[in-house]
Amino acid sequence: MRSNHLLVAVAALALAGCTASNKNNSNEPAIATLGSEPLSTSEFKYVYEKNNGGNDDAYTEQSVKDYLDLYTNFKLKVLEAESRGLDTTTAFKRELEGYKEQLALPYLTENSVTDKLVREAYERSKQEINASHILITLEPDAAPQDTLAAYNRVMDLRKRAQAGEDFGKLAKENSQDPSAAENGGNLGYFTAMQMVYPFENAAYKTKPGELSMPVRTRFGYHLIKVNDVRPARGEVKVAHIMVRATPGMPKADSLAAKQRVDAIYKRVQRNENWDKLTAEFSEDDNTANNGGELPWFGTGRMIPAFEEAAFALQKEGETAKPVLTPYGWHIIKLLEKRGLPPYEDMEQNLRNKVAKDSRSELNKAVFLKRIRQENNFTENAEAKTAAFSKANGALLKGTWDFEQNAKDKTLKSTLFTIQGKPYTIADFYTYAKENQRPRSSGTPEYAMTVLYDNFVNQSLLEYERANLENKHTDYRMLVREYHDGILLFQLMDEKVWSKAVEDSVGLKAYFEANKDKYKWGERADAIVISAANKDLLKTAQDQLAKRRYAVKTARIPDVLFENGKATLSKDGIAQLNELAELLSEMPNTSLDINGHADAREDAAAKDLAQKRAQAVATYLQQEGVQAAQLTINSLGKTKQAGPDKTETGRRRNRRVSFTLYSSDLGALADNLNAGNPLAVQISEKKFQKGENKAVDAVKWEKGTYNIQLNGREYLIIIKDVLEPGYKQLNEVRGVAISDYQNYLEEQWVKQLREKYPVSVNKQEVEKLIK
Repeated sequence: MRSNHLLVAVAALALAGCTASNKNNSNEPAIATLGSEPLSTSEFKYVYEKNNGGNDDAYTEQSVKDYLDLYTNFKLKVLEAESRGLDTTTAFKRELEGYKEQLALPYLTENSVTDKLVREAYERSKQEINASHILITLEPDAAPQDTLAAYNRVMDLRKRAQAGEDFGKLAKENSQDPSAAENGGNLGYFTAMQMVYPFENAAYKTKPGELSMPVRTRFGYHLIKVNDVRPARGEVKVAHIMVRATPGMPKADSLAAKQRVDAIYKRVQRNENWDKLTAEFSEDDNTANNGGELPWFGTGRMIPAFEEAAFALQKEGETAKPVLTPYGWHIIKLLEKRGLPPYEDMEQNLRNKVAKDSRSELNKAVFLKRIRQENNFTENAEAKTAAFSKANGALLKGTWDFEQNAKDKTLKSTLFTIQGKPYTIADFYTYAKENQRPRSSGTPEYAMTVLYDNFVNQSLLEYERANLENKHTDYRMLVREYHDGILLFQLMDEKVWSKAVEDSVGLKAYFEANKDKYKWGERADAIVISAANKDLLKTAQDQLAKRRYAVKTARIPDVLFENGKATLSKDGIAQLNELAELLSEMPNTSLDINGHADAREDAAAKDLAQKRAQAVATYLQQEGVQAAQLTINSLGKTKQAGPDKTETGRRRNRRVSFTLYSSDLGALADNLNAGNPLAVQISEKKFQKGENKAVDAVKWEKGTYNIQLNGREYLIIIKDVLEPGYKQLNEVRGVAISDYQNYLEEQWVKQLREKYPVSVNKQEVEKLIK
């Protein structure tokens, strides 16, 4: 529940907009006063214009007053939270810090570089490249001599490829990409944002048939051969009919799903109305009522199997054979194709990807260079030399340490400053000790250089982050928004959300006092049977009255007994425990318990069969199964069948078998659909007007009605027509809780307005009205 309500709280920040980070300046005009707390006109104006500035009626008297009333309620809740000290708790501070980390990200980047990278990614998205590569792995911070060795090795392979050696063979024999042994280094088609940036960069700058120069990524050095370049496939819009089938489902259910989708596909091929078929049979609840239509999508946005089938369609209206995905079977129909969306439509999505992509390292480098200058980064060369003089072989082992001697003045030496703030050799050494790692190659001096550069960059970023609120007004206001939002969530959860769910007495009292809000309209208590033809409809009608239908998909294992005995074994008890649990979860089921005996078990075999069935029934009742759910049958002797004449074979006849039945009409439909999954559909419920087209099509009086609709035969049995009446609380609990929450919030706001009297400065309000 917390995540959903947090969204509500954050959504309330749209109301809050950006609030001031500090208490209002007493010299500022106040548009309202909440208790003794002034609400400045400038704050309210900023928030109001941010959220309403584009509206046609933004500056009418009514609009301004209504928004001031809403905003005042919001500020009252925040004021109450602060008065209770909720903003001083450790949990609050930890949560706010987490949000501050996220909010800071856009301010810790170089926007001009980002703009160029986003535009570049869009232009590259217009093409898809097929390329192969050879990888020689190398650590990102490998020593210079190791880097040179890897580079020379790749250059040697490049020369061999240029001399005519087969690139695929070279990849299989030399590439350290594990997949190269199988694919010869071929990566297939890709487009922008799908490879690490340096690799993508080189691939897009290499012509088809040519080789790149060695390319360094975090994985190592790559040699890239571009095989082909093709225009991007763009996007498609399709509709689909889905039949659910999930991985790991029972084989019988999986087979039934396949038969069902095949039957639907045959009807699609006969050009039956697509929308009607979708409404009737598709199990995608989100699209069944709109012809199965899905939003536009391009490469990489859907399950691969679905995507490939969709892009393979060429003509509008063309349908693909059923395709299986982890969600089930899909019949896909092409509605429309189009090229790459315009830049404006893709810009935000590309920005999000750029921020997470390896190309952000380029952005980071430019950003670090800028904040070095802005924050007056100054380095002490003499102290740096002194610091590096302590590098030794322990750095390569990851065990380097330093003596923390308070009398050692060298440790206190300033290594560099950021906006005048000193960072000492001791600070750097502490960082180096905590962040060192073992290295298989390189020199101690190089290892120390890497640690120093990382320490400088981290220090710059931490300083910038710590001073964002001083440098950026927008960031300061955003932080305040989230500050207020967290407080609002905490108090709303206590006063409204959780209280409405947990206060069952209050909820019931509210429901009883407002029963007129929760009423049923006229309803028909009916059974609706839809069949492919009249014969099937008659068969269904004839079997309807039984209300006890064999569940043919149930496979309940037999319980076996020893020769001449009717005592349950440990294995038998374990089986019955599972069966009892199943029956308790399915109150609409009943069970035939069939006792058997082997023909060789003397003249008392029939009595043994009865006792075995009774022993099973007794145990199931002890485990909570209702006696009314059980029927005992004694089938007596069973002749030995088949070639197995062994004791094991005979023991299979000393058993209790089971037949599961259900009163659910769905079981009847399953039985009638054994040969054709679309033969019959049955539903039984209380229908309101507009809920079922077949029920709406007949007279709402008790009786039996036959109609044809959408090419199918329907039987509608109206058992009763229910007059409008009051709903029970359990029928509308979700809606009632929501209404009760609104009521609690209204009462709470009234209390807050009494505690913190609100005074509105009409002169300041009038200044905002245009």
